[in-house]
Amino acid sequence: MLTPKQHELLMFIHERLRESGVPPSFDEMKDALDLKSKSGIHRLITALEERGFIRRLPNRARAMEVVRLPDSHNPRLGGREGGFVPSVIEGSGGREKPTPSMPDVAALGDVVTVPVMGRIAAGTPISAIQQESHSVSVPAELIAGGEHFALEVRGDSMIEAGIFDGDTVLIKRSESADNGEIIVALVDDEEATLKRLRKRGGSVALEAANPTYETRIFGPDRVKIQGKLVALFRRY
Repeated sequence: MLTPKQHELLMFIHERLRESGVPPSFDEMKDALDLKSKSGIHRLITALEERGFIRRLPNRARAMEVVRLPDSHNPRLGGREGGFVPSVIEGSGGREKPTPSMPDVAALGDVVTVPVMGRIAAGTPISAIQQESHSVSVPAELIAGGEHFALEVRGDSMIEAGIFDGDTVLIKRSESADNGEIIVALVDDEEATLKRLRKRGGSVALEAANPTYETRIFGPDRVKIQGKLVALFRRY
């Protein structure tokens, strides 16, 4: 049995993972539940973990996955009878891996092939997105129309959004995005970076999810949106 706040937090984490593929930050959870401090969120997360509803991912700051939902919710939410499929897709755990940069997704049902277009910086910007280097297979349920591509993440500037060095991110190609969405941004036609979009008047801010990195602010003519984050994949 969950308390109302435990249930509210669990469903907030579940919805965020389902929508964006990354868990919310402690600040976002605190604001969503209208709590005054992060310590209250820490206690709720610990309680959910002890009851087997969530699992914090080892060696990953603030990264977690929803293991199950309360019995009152539809057990088919993950598309599999009697269980819930987390939005963070685990690697193959030492088994033979089908590709050099993608976890084993064969057990998840139908898959589609998506091109990997090189590496994206989640830290100090690196060179622009490259041409297709290889392809990976992803669950078809993550592709909801439009053109998609994948990028390999390098850097740690988005760790509080649950995105880490070595992850592979699935991106839906788009030239526009809403305020607060995580995007692939091309700066001055030569630097590609993964950041949260903040629109500030006539300027564009690229916001990191790591306090050691500063928010970078540009004129609108210097930043081109290449796509929006759909999901991420992680290998252990």
